[in-house]
Amino acid sequence: MTKKHLVLLALLLMALITAVVQLFPKTLSSAGINPPPTIYSHPEETSSVEKPCSNEHPEWRQAQTIEGVDIAPALACEPDNPYEVATSVRGTNNVSMMTLMQTDLAQDALIMGEDVDKDGDPDEIHIKLEVVELNGASPDGEFLINTYPIAPGIQPGLWVYAPKSRGMALKNFNSVVAIPMLRAPSPTIRVEQGDKVFITLENTHYLPHTIHLHGVDHAFHNSKGEDNDGTEEHAVFPGKSHTYEIQPRHAGTMLYHCHVQTAQHFMMGLHGIFVVEENHPNNWVQTFNVGAGQVRHPSVGVKNTYSQEYDLVYQSIDKKLSQIIQNANDPRLVAQRMSRDYNMTESFENYFLLNGHSFPYTLRDGIIAVNDNENVKLRIANVQRSPVAIHFHGHKATITAYDGVDQAEAARITRDVFDIAPAQRIDLQLSTQNNGVNSYGPGLWMFHDHVATGTTSDGMEPGGNMAILAYKPLLDEQGMPTMHDDLLNEVFSKDYYAKKQALWAQGDFKHLLGDAGLIVPTYWQIILFGLAAGLLIGLALVFTLKRK
Repeated sequence: MTKKHLVLLALLLMALITAVVQLFPKTLSSAGINPPPTIYSHPEETSSVEKPCSNEHPEWRQAQTIEGVDIAPALACEPDNPYEVATSVRGTNNVSMMTLMQTDLAQDALIMGEDVDKDGDPDEIHIKLEVVELNGASPDGEFLINTYPIAPGIQPGLWVYAPKSRGMALKNFNSVVAIPMLRAPSPTIRVEQGDKVFITLENTHYLPHTIHLHGVDHAFHNSKGEDNDGTEEHAVFPGKSHTYEIQPRHAGTMLYHCHVQTAQHFMMGLHGIFVVEENHPNNWVQTFNVGAGQVRHPSVGVKNTYSQEYDLVYQSIDKKLSQIIQNANDPRLVAQRMSRDYNMTESFENYFLLNGHSFPYTLRDGIIAVNDNENVKLRIANVQRSPVAIHFHGHKATITAYDGVDQAEAARITRDVFDIAPAQRIDLQLSTQNNGVNSYGPGLWMFHDHVATGTTSDGMEPGGNMAILAYKPLLDEQGMPTMHDDLLNEVFSKDYYAKKQALWAQGDFKHLLGDAGLIVPTYWQIILFGLAAGLLIGLALVFTLKRK
């Protein structure tokens, strides 16, 4: 055999070996699917799966009395800080320094004044609010600051009102995570009918804002003859403050929101429920209900009729709008991109929230926990761009008020789906009497928006504003629903909402319902392939030696 033939044979064998290596079957083959991008954070973490409940403060769930304030038990995985509840009732000027230091409230965040009518509760209330940015760009690096995830791995940019706070906005010096008081939605604010209320916006944000008291009885001018309606032409610019004055005569469930570039600022999260409670003697109301949800110190009027009270805020987020504050921290760029480059008429709702969270985080603080034969008051506000149709499984509730106006007994409607227009509020009486109408009996009954997109998170379902009306015996010691282990293991994963794993990636049917292309071959085929390839190479070498 000539030297030329040997070179050709060597090249042929190299090509054959390369082909065998390239064609060797893999245990898993990529499906070649590129899912749409979503915010996927914390790459330094070794696992994408979270514990359903961190159980950080189990002691907060207990019924307790702090500073003379009776605080109802809360079975939620993430209960409200009871010291903040007590301070929200008594005021920062009427609690001990020890109690105040257990909160993040500033000393002048909530000042209770005189009992003018001598009925046992304060009648002059001074409230101070700030605008806080969550999940915004940091000037110090390529990371987000004041982080607040709405679901596993999902951190859209948000603005919220918050009670004036003290100290750091972050949990500690080594963290970028916002303190629990800085969260969505903006806190529900409660005052009493006839109270003289002063609400001061101290604008520490980089853009102008206002507070418009939507549906709340208020004069057009305050006592100084200045704006009292919170409209755009009277914006509160960065570093400035403005006080709105009200003495509401009408009780009911109202709203408050920013009225500067209302479409954008509203969608960014600057809105909340504003409740005017009926006037009763010794009626110390819970001024702030941070994050909405269960009211752990209901008013006298509510306790006369109901065993529990919940505030439910339905909110949506357009990720294109929310990303503006994540891609720039120069206020001129943010203003340009939000007001001129971004077209609100082309906006799209990607995330749907109940009380600041999307499923499965709604299971941590969005569960309504009940027993048999209760009457529960629900105040529901729709602050998203589109209408909602809230549906309760296993129950029919009764509408007692629209937009803060009580309905006459004969006009009240009992149903299981409630259509609520943007900015509209309804009050519901939810009875758990097992009579086949009000309740079908104990269970873990889902409640959600029946507009189909409402139960998705950037297209992934289950997600969105899904939550559970849970009978207490079916909750575990951490306030999480029983009978849901397989589902919780699936959805408490950042990979799930980053669209990196199949919907049914676990269980007996994963080989049928997993990702297409992720095929596990039979191992006898791999062994035969290896033997055949080795034989081919061996024969080629023998042939070469013989010819030589």
